[in-house]
Amino acid sequence: MNFLALIRSRPLSGLLCLIFSIASFISLQFNEINDYALNPFIVIIIATVSLLFFIIRQQGLVLLSICFVALFSGAWSVLNLIHSFEKGVVMGVDAWFLVSALWFLTWNNLVQLSALKPKNKLIELFLTIIIPVLFGAWIFFLWEVITIGMSVPQVLLPAPSLIWQVFDGFGATLFADFYQTFVRSAIPGFIMGSGAGFLVAIAADKIPFLRRGLIPIGNFFSAIPIIGMAPIMIMWFGFDWQSKAAVVAIMTFFPMMVNTLGGLNETDRIDRDLLHTYASSYWRELFSLRLPNAMPFILNALKINSTFAMIGAIVAEFFGTPIVGMGFRISAEVGRMNIDIVWATIAVAAVTGSMFYGVFALLERKLTFWHPSMRKS
Repeated sequence: MNFLALIRSRPLSGLLCLIFSIASFISLQFNEINDYALNPFIVIIIATVSLLFFIIRQQGLVLLSICFVALFSGAWSVLNLIHSFEKGVVMGVDAWFLVSALWFLTWNNLVQLSALKPKNKLIELFLTIIIPVLFGAWIFFLWEVITIGMSVPQVLLPAPSLIWQVFDGFGATLFADFYQTFVRSAIPGFIMGSGAGFLVAIAADKIPFLRRGLIPIGNFFSAIPIIGMAPIMIMWFGFDWQSKAAVVAIMTFFPMMVNTLGGLNETDRIDRDLLHTYASSYWRELFSLRLPNAMPFILNALKINSTFAMIGAIVAEFFGTPIVGMGFRISAEVGRMNIDIVWATIAVAAVTGSMFYGVFALLERKLTFWHPSMRKS
């Protein structure tokens, strides 16, 4: 009975890590000795660390540090093993048991790190960064293990290591594609669409009949699929960046207009009445009260448009472009079965879009710190 109570009081991830590491060691003993065997010493280390996690209830930074060293050693051992495989060789059961043990040990570590409440702001910032980085590193590790350890054809899903090699030998082309799509197409379209949407929203707020007429039209145009607009824009503006920027401008115009109008209308009536008692003009009220109050809505529209800009520019390039650009690269290399180049282009687009979004998320924190959504509980 005491043993069952002990098991229930301990984290399940630690117990599962211990079970899988022991299973890996046992299966390793039954395997024939060959060039594709795990290092038993690494398996024993993982089992010992998981046992410590299971026994010790109060897990401090020292134990977590030891655990991360063991995790790195185990992951490095598995990667060395799979990269020593010849073509067609698949990973054995003992290695899969060890990968499962590493997963549960990683899970336990991340849970322990997330539960920490440091008083030092630098340590808190470090934990905020390191937890998603570690989880993302595990995802890439598992991707590498599955694709190489199971001999997945490269045309279906290339390993992250093969995709990384593309940056080494194909980096200049990827940069040219990035410049064409993001710098020459997405950013100008984003600025034109968001700027025009903001100005039209101000005009619609000033002139009531524009508001009643533009909102239904905006809903109509926002429902038009991009694959319907892109060919028309290419016919109007040509095959270069101008047509892609036009597509992005259309996609970003209406989210900005609708969000800005919504933010301008969120001002409390009592605040507006107070300014009216001081005989404030429309423009004085707009710049001193309503626009600052609408900043959360405007910045939210900018965050939405930052993702729309990349999507619109890339998709528009599928319908006609010079022989450069992310959309062109994806379309051309898929036809040549160079899937590693396709994934490298997707990675560049994802990182660029995330950083572009992060700029406005950071700006939102700085400019709307007073808003309830930005306050910590």
